[in-house]
Amino acid sequence: MDPVVLTVAFVLGYLMYRLGLPPLVGFLVAGLCLSGFGFESTPMLQAASDVGVTLLLFTIGLKLRIRNLVKPEVWAGASLHMALTVATMGGALFCLGYSGLRFFLAIDMRTALLLAFALSFSSTVFAVKILDEQGRMDSLNGRTAIGVLVIQDILAVIYLTAATGKVPSVMAIGGIALLPVVRKLFLLVMDRIGHGELMVLFGLFAALIAGAHIFDLVRLKPDLGALILGMLMAPHPRAKEMANSLMSIKDVLLVGFFLDIGLRGVPGAAGFAAVGILVALLPLKMALYFLVFTRFRLKARTSFMTMANLSNYSEFGLIVCSLAASVGRLDPRWLVVMAIALSVSFILASPLNTYSDRLFDRLADMLKRCETCERHPEEAPYERKSADIVVIGMGRTGVGAYDWFQGKYGEVVLGIDYDKETVAGHEMQGRSIVQADVTDLDFWRRLPTPDGRVKLVVLALNNFESTLSAIQRFKQFGYTGTLAAVARYDDEVERLKEAGADVALNVFAEAGAGLAAHAVGRLGLPVPEQGPA
Repeated sequence: MDPVVLTVAFVLGYLMYRLGLPPLVGFLVAGLCLSGFGFESTPMLQAASDVGVTLLLFTIGLKLRIRNLVKPEVWAGASLHMALTVATMGGALFCLGYSGLRFFLAIDMRTALLLAFALSFSSTVFAVKILDEQGRMDSLNGRTAIGVLVIQDILAVIYLTAATGKVPSVMAIGGIALLPVVRKLFLLVMDRIGHGELMVLFGLFAALIAGAHIFDLVRLKPDLGALILGMLMAPHPRAKEMANSLMSIKDVLLVGFFLDIGLRGVPGAAGFAAVGILVALLPLKMALYFLVFTRFRLKARTSFMTMANLSNYSEFGLIVCSLAASVGRLDPRWLVVMAIALSVSFILASPLNTYSDRLFDRLADMLKRCETCERHPEEAPYERKSADIVVIGMGRTGVGAYDWFQGKYGEVVLGIDYDKETVAGHEMQGRSIVQADVTDLDFWRRLPTPDGRVKLVVLALNNFESTLSAIQRFKQFGYTGTLAAVARYDDEVERLKEAGADVALNVFAEAGAGLAAHAVGRLGLPVPEQGPA
């Protein structure tokens, strides 16, 4: 890859990071700037982009539960939103054919509906990057957004297959029939590959060869193969470990994806006018998302956050337009317009997602009027429980703290987690726990501390920004007890203390201290008093 491209990508990515925006915005801007100076995308960059997207879909599959796709707000919500978007945007684009604008003069109803169909998709790459950074992949809004994107991907595959006339080969039927056998074999291998480089290598093999390449050979979409194989491997206890082991490789390769989007060229004045119109239509798409999600009983906040995750155009839209242009159904100049509109939608959606909590708080009174009377089962008001100690985030660190406190002080501990299955699992083990989302303002208004009894709150969240936000919320709502929090890096520990945490610890350093204490105990030596490791 050209060192100039890498340098510009790093500088602008770092600049956006320092401004509080996702680095991907910098990568997009880098591509657009370099395109203006005559740089073009290269086969190597495109290959990195393709592999990055394939790994992304594979890791999505590793974290995806199939039962989440059959929920009404997912499959019906995605289908209804697409139908409404195609109808409304298609009508708007058709009417623009009478506006005299150059790019819209030749648009008939068929072309307008085709463009609207391309614009109805949201970007899987963007949404997953945002949800990963916010640590919200397993939240209700995260699961809903990912589910909608998967349904959109399936609809896109159906369209591409029908439009190209590329019928899957007879071998595809046999290959699909063998998937259960392949799944069983791969799960056995995962039990026996350890935690090092073999885990990474096997993940690459599963995604790129067993998933993408095999599906391509039988005339099925390669990315779909990676996604399906990831979903089949998801039930394995080490699936999340595999996804995490591929994360750095995936993130580096996805830089190529965002650069490639930006390097697709810069249109003329008429093209920029068309870009402006497509971007102006984006709020309509967003409003339809919000309307649809609230109709499926999601709270206004959950609907707003999910809408923010999906508030962009998609790389699939480019593929649809490219295919239409190749068969003469669309003017090829629309490809550059769509690419620029996609880039601009990413740039606008990034700060929207970064500040979505604050924005919703300001608009809450108005947006809550759109809620239905009946509440989604996962958002039913939780039962208030009194406790002396509250542990927020019941992953491994949170459970370790909960069990230590309970062993020391008895039934005075309450756990809080936003994942329904996590809560159900802990309830089966006899732990006192409620399902709630600490990033939801309603949680803070209903804090389970009506008698001011809570003396200690332990924040064991897996996302630093969520932890920082929770500390600020506790201070905002007047909590006067002790706040303890964990972080992965020393600089994050200092920021937590500056935000108001009374105790902030590096989780890895404390794990080492805990190991030393256990080892000393086995030697029969006195163990000093300590908290949970």
